[in-house]
Amino acid sequence: MALQPAAGARDLNPGQVESNRKLSERLAAVYRLWGYDEVSPPRVERLDTLMAGGAIGSGAIVRLVADEPLGLRPEMTASIARAACTRLASRPRPLRLWASGTVFQSRSADEGGLNIEENLHSGVELFGEPGIEAEMELLSLLLASVETLDLEEEQRPHLLIGHTALMDLVLAQFEGESKEAIRSALIRFDRLEIEAMDLPQADKDALLQLLDSRGTPESQLQQLQERFGQQAVFADLKRLSELLTPLARDQGVTIQLDTTFQPVFELYTGLVFQLVCQGKAAPVVIARGGRYDDLVHRCGARGSLAAGVGFSLAIDPIRELLGEASGEAPPDAAVLVAFSETASLESALQRQRSWHQKGIRASIELVPCADRAAAERAAQKRGTSIQLDWIDP
Repeated sequence: MALQPAAGARDLNPGQVESNRKLSERLAAVYRLWGYDEVSPPRVERLDTLMAGGAIGSGAIVRLVADEPLGLRPEMTASIARAACTRLASRPRPLRLWASGTVFQSRSADEGGLNIEENLHSGVELFGEPGIEAEMELLSLLLASVETLDLEEEQRPHLLIGHTALMDLVLAQFEGESKEAIRSALIRFDRLEIEAMDLPQADKDALLQLLDSRGTPESQLQQLQERFGQQAVFADLKRLSELLTPLARDQGVTIQLDTTFQPVFELYTGLVFQLVCQGKAAPVVIARGGRYDDLVHRCGARGSLAAGVGFSLAIDPIRELLGEASGEAPPDAAVLVAFSETASLESALQRQRSWHQKGIRASIELVPCADRAAAERAAQKRGTSIQLDWIDP
């Protein structure tokens, strides 16, 4: 029998599980305040749903052996969008939903083969609003959610915003294979590849300048307008920035607009963003999201109803960022009921029930203790905060 978890999987100790639960509940309370309803998408879906019409590569999906093409969800957006356009299609729009659960991704291991990574995510989806108003609500909700996490100043939360329309403006003058090669190099921040391309030097210089250009939305939009003229996307981003800047400042969150920022999954067509914090050794992405109207359209919605935005917070990285509990015992463990050799387990069970009726956590030492000192040692092993309830008739 194998005693190690599968490659990429992890065993969580009680403290880690408790921390995850509290973080998830804290975020859920915010979602509910904002009028979002909880849903529970399935972990197992058809591959065509999980691939979101080709936006997510099949290599990222953990496939299952079954009579039909099935896999484990690499994210929850596609499944929730499918439900929103089918079983929930009759509900009024905008439709506000949230979900929390485990997602699975398949990754190539350094030594070859595949690793299956599982992570706990919590996030929201907003359907049926095609205008910038949806992004304004969504990012305001993201900042409200982050506020409950009590991030430290040294973790320097950083909201990175991009837009697929900005990348389209950059690539409009190019054609064919070179267009896709330029897009790939910009997304990967590959200066060497751009410098090696068979392009006029002026085009290379302009691309490299864009690659290095990122900063406050106000400064970046001014530069973009000088280069591309007035565009509708600039007005939307300006309105969004004016709303978010004071909210972010109050929380110590820095907002940065990056013309070349694009997500890993090609799920989004519009605004894209991620929230990054400084971890102990490297930056940590704790949230991702954006607009995915094309996905909603592929799920069957039409017209202005084919609109969706959402974000997902990664609970495990957040827990590690905030500092994990030791896991020796959940912090609310309160009472150990122990009994002497002249008492009985039955009496201990009755005493435990009285604690439970008061809403107090209590567990039992199942075998009798020689004396009170032995019972106190048993309680200390379970944690310094454990209270002993000693039964000795």
